[in-house]
Amino acid sequence: MLRFVVTLFAVITSSTCQKYGCLEGDTHKLKPSREPNMHECTLYSKSSCCYVEFTEQLAHSPVIKVNNSYWNRCGQLSKSCEDFTKKIECFYRCSPHAARWIHPNDTAAIRSVPLCQSFCDDWYEACKDDSICVHNWLTDWEWDESGENRCKNKCIPYSEMYANGTDMCQNMWGESFKVSESSCLCLQMNKKDMMAIKYLLSESSEESSSISSSEEHACQKKLLKFDKLRGEEGEQTR
Repeated sequence: MLRFVVTLFAVITSSTCQKYGCLEGDTHKLKPSREPNMHECTLYSKSSCCYVEFTEQLAHSPVIKVNNSYWNRCGQLSKSCEDFTKKIECFYRCSPHAARWIHPNDTAAIRSVPLCQSFCDDWYEACKDDSICVHNWLTDWEWDESGENRCKNKCIPYSEMYANGTDMCQNMWGESFKVSESSCLCLQMNKKDMMAIKYLLSESSEESSSISSSEEHACQKKLLKFDKLRGEEGEQTR
């Protein structure tokens, strides 16, 4: 059964890559391919839109900067907050599925990627005591002559910048993410995403912004089976 889950993920990944390819950002490949020696973002190692060299920037904690964007303008991020920030960075840079939500006016950007409410709440909880000086990480920085980001405003806690997980998820990266109405047809930036991806990439999901009850039920059923298989696998390795 576990082999079936792995095979399903391979089929989903293959069909997604053929249809969407990669985003057209400065570090993206033209098409996804294997990167077996990734230092971070290993969730996407079997089909990655980023090169292994990019992940070297994320391999050591604390992360100082990614390309020319410094993460420590308000002090080093806590380990828990940094881990969530890495998940978002990895999805944007490396996921072969990100182009499913390509921005219609910017081929290097994403729009309205559905995140699970639980993921957003956990992300907020992890970062609420860290500090930040921008509301929108994409547009609110001041960029100096060397192309590096600088704060325009004072640093304040995440808990003052954002009211809750929903507010943070739907504003920190501009239009990039939205909180899903579903608890299954959404991304958590972990291995469970391969269950949701199957339904998020279906024709009916693309043609309608609403979540059908049949897709929700099917997704929940698959997710329960996935959790059961993972649990059995864990028992066998003890």
